Amino acid sequence: MNAVEIITRKRDSLELESGQIRWLIGEYVSGRIPDYQMSAWLMAVYFNGMSRKEMRDLTECMVKSGESMDLSSIPGLKVDKHSTGGVGDKVSLVLAPLVAAAGIPVPMMAGRGLGHTGGTLDKLEAIPGFRTRLSPDEFVGVIKKAGFAITGQTDAMVPADRMLYSLRDVTGTVPSIPLISSSILSKKKAEGTDALVLDVKTGRGAFLQDRARTEELAQTLVELGEELGIRTVAVLTRMDQPLGNAVGNLLELQEAVLALQGKGPQDLMDVTLALGAMMLLVAGKSDSLEKGLEILRRLIDSGEGYKRFLSWVAMQGGDADYAAACAGQTSRAKYSADVTCPCSGYVQSIDAYQVGILATDLGAGRHKKEDSVDYNAGILFKKKIGDKVEKGDVLARLFTEKQDRVKPGLSRLLDSYQFGEKPVPPAPLIDCWMDLKGRHSFKVGKGKSRAVKS
Repeated sequence: MNAVEIITRKRDSLELESGQIRWLIGEYVSGRIPDYQMSAWLMAVYFNGMSRKEMRDLTECMVKSGESMDLSSIPGLKVDKHSTGGVGDKVSLVLAPLVAAAGIPVPMMAGRGLGHTGGTLDKLEAIPGFRTRLSPDEFVGVIKKAGFAITGQTDAMVPADRMLYSLRDVTGTVPSIPLISSSILSKKKAEGTDALVLDVKTGRGAFLQDRARTEELAQTLVELGEELGIRTVAVLTRMDQPLGNAVGNLLELQEAVLALQGKGPQDLMDVTLALGAMMLLVAGKSDSLEKGLEILRRLIDSGEGYKRFLSWVAMQGGDADYAAACAGQTSRAKYSADVTCPCSGYVQSIDAYQVGILATDLGAGRHKKEDSVDYNAGILFKKKIGDKVEKGDVLARLFTEKQDRVKPGLSRLLDSYQFGEKPVPPAPLIDCWMDLKGRHSFKVGKGKSRAVKS
């Protein structure tokens, strides 16, 4: 058996045998297959896909490539949430402490920025001292004390995914349903979660922008997750413009803290509450999505979610005082500049994908595996879809440590906007949700929320 044979077989759209996948992953993790050959295989998968059997084999091989968590000492149904990637998506930072405060253990293995999207670990590392690599014993200990924990992969946990994740990020092979599905579910299986609520993004800022492909991804994740023994539900949410007003690690941390204080942007709160209500429903903590929403709103109003967040930050080595104070601050980037509106009218659209690419270029993300992240870099939006604007109004402010990125950044940021004479209301953020029984509608907003089967 050799790598060229396996690459060629997948290049020719032939199904790989279980032993071939097992050998490929094992040899790559052991360092006997170089990145350039694995990149070729990833590209072959990107173009030709994988059968359900191949996906299951790949996921199981990735789980077995390292250690798994044992959460049996933690009472109750353990429920995690995972997003397929978005721009300005800081939901996990708000959601995990709220759901934990509702009495549900939340084990969360998160990732770093991938492609044009940000990563939860990068946002958390904007807090001085915060540790994103916990040993299995530390992970369990933090969950027992705080009700939740967020960690990255240690060298011993799912090393195959950690290695492939970094490689996909820099080889243009991110938007692949088999690779996305195996990456997400291998981590969730290894972390020991019992149930999983997935935030599957659709729209311009998502990895899969086509609606049909998004539904295919959601269905694949649900079915594959259930096959692996994880109760899985997928919620489809829109990612046509950035979520919230902040894009960039420190800026998003600041916005998450504001959200826990009940001061977050409405779109961020709507998505957070929708996913949280689904987690409460799956865990049996509420008998309807409406009641779940009420529980979460009370936890925000009482400040319980915010207090739990701060105590958890300290448990993972972070400076809780810094986290508490950061909401009242702005980026410390050396350079900042405003982009202003060239006309009067209404914001018709904001290209979330281009915003994500720009944020990466400003320093908030990575172009190569070894790149470091500038926590201060990012974009803070003042005007979004549906807002009325006058000529000269500030649309957004960008932050960077790279002076040569300021002028072209302003031009690119303006290009991501489209204006018109009439207001265009944003599309509903919560599209639908899916489980093994089918597709269901989910409406959420400031008032009553309801979920009905469609």
